[in-house]
Amino acid sequence: MSNPTIGVMSPGDMGHSVARALNEIGCEVVTVLSGRSELSHIRAKRSNMIDLGSLHEMVSASDFIFSIMPPEEAKNFAKKIADAINASDKAPIFVDCNAISPDTTLSIAAVIKAAGADFLNVGIIGPPPGRGSKTKFYASGEGANLLQFINQNDIQLVLAGDELIKASAIKMCYAALTKGTMTLHASVLVAAELLGISEEVQSEIEESQQFHWDAMKKRVSMLACDAGRWAGEMDQISDTFGSAGVTPYLHKGAADVFRLLDASPLGNETRETYDKSRTIHQSIEIYAETARKLK
Repeated sequence: MSNPTIGVMSPGDMGHSVARALNEIGCEVVTVLSGRSELSHIRAKRSNMIDLGSLHEMVSASDFIFSIMPPEEAKNFAKKIADAINASDKAPIFVDCNAISPDTTLSIAAVIKAAGADFLNVGIIGPPPGRGSKTKFYASGEGANLLQFINQNDIQLVLAGDELIKASAIKMCYAALTKGTMTLHASVLVAAELLGISEEVQSEIEESQQFHWDAMKKRVSMLACDAGRWAGEMDQISDTFGSAGVTPYLHKGAADVFRLLDASPLGNETRETYDKSRTIHQSIEIYAETARKLK
């Protein structure tokens, strides 16, 4: 399919970057901004997304709908799209790109298929398109090859087979490592601050664990920007691991760490407003103070 119309919900950090990449390859990208924040409006404009005003209009105009949002919102959005499909004479292909468990994927697929639309599963690996290396879209489900048109410029399509849940499973396992490690880094530094040994622990990590120290300096101060939505992702990973027969408790703890960071004053920052001049030491002090208040 050449130059399809893509409905993208929602224009968050990842969603609006995907929309920009789709626009650059000739797709028309539509969305719905009713009830969205000022930042969402800014991001949508930045990515040349067209606001159609309602989900019914988006369904009627779209060949594909890409769902890209916090995982806890994914199923409710799918139900709204199913209602819009039932009220329309159009059934666009629904592409769930969210960080959700295989079980959640199957439950959303059932809702979409009951409305008469096809469902594809995508797990997004990497930073938003346009920020360095290519963003990988692992795609699974019968007909995943229909997404070949996105396999250019900043997006790399990786076909993962006909089994619907494979893309979600890949995303869950990958994010369990990457974002799970981020929470371990943050919790170690916050605990050290609360125990009054920050200087000693940070000095030792810098000397003997340079890889981890570099990662801590790069990410810990800005984790609060995404912590709210990443907490839900850890919940989905916990469910995935539990269903697979591995302990769910590692990532239940990771979700708690992200919720702590989100509850801090830094949780009000976004990728656009993040204070790049703040040091890791200042960030840890803020996180630790939040932990004291919540204890």
